[in-house]
Amino acid sequence: MAPNLDQEINALLAGYAAGALPAPLSVMVEAHLELSPVNRRFVADLEALSGRGIEEIAPVPVSSRDARLAAIFGADIAPAPVAPRPVRAGRLPVAIRRFVGGDADTLAWRTVLPGVKEIKLGEFDGLKPSLFWIRAGTAMPAHTHEGDEATLVLEGGFSDILGTYGVGDISINDATVDHKPVADDEGDCIGFAVTDAPLRLTGRIGRLFNPFIRV
Repeated sequence: MAPNLDQEINALLAGYAAGALPAPLSVMVEAHLELSPVNRRFVADLEALSGRGIEEIAPVPVSSRDARLAAIFGADIAPAPVAPRPVRAGRLPVAIRRFVGGDADTLAWRTVLPGVKEIKLGEFDGLKPSLFWIRAGTAMPAHTHEGDEATLVLEGGFSDILGTYGVGDISINDATVDHKPVADDEGDCIGFAVTDAPLRLTGRIGRLFNPFIRV
């Protein structure tokens, strides 16, 4: 049974609003909100509710209040620099560029299959984020996952057994989904994926390569 996408994405957005997501998923949601206005109001409402909850927490007395205040106001602390407002000026969203350290055309891509390139971005709290670039009209090998996978479309789009995804859309899959994403014919598809377990090729030929991709 495929995951309930609305429920899964709402949980992702709620975790972001609460500041409870691991770094790769937080980056994904931030980029999603930059690319698509659909869920911005929902996240803003969640953040407002979270702020109201903090305001309703009963205050706790602070010991040595006067001494602490005197130490704070008497300290010689330089004012914090004001960070410039992020401006999207590239192919990738600001959140993704900041996370990976560059834009799509300046990064070191690795060809993994004809028409398919990727960049592995390490491991964070058991999650493995990566960027992928699929040439227009190219199909990925049929595969499933030994865990969960969240994918954000950054440019172009793709289709699979569950539907069609365009810029800003998030696809969430688990071990119950066996799919074969195909990039749209109109242009290359660039995406940001986060997984917590290796994928497993399921096609007749693809199964032969499974021992070499379990990283």
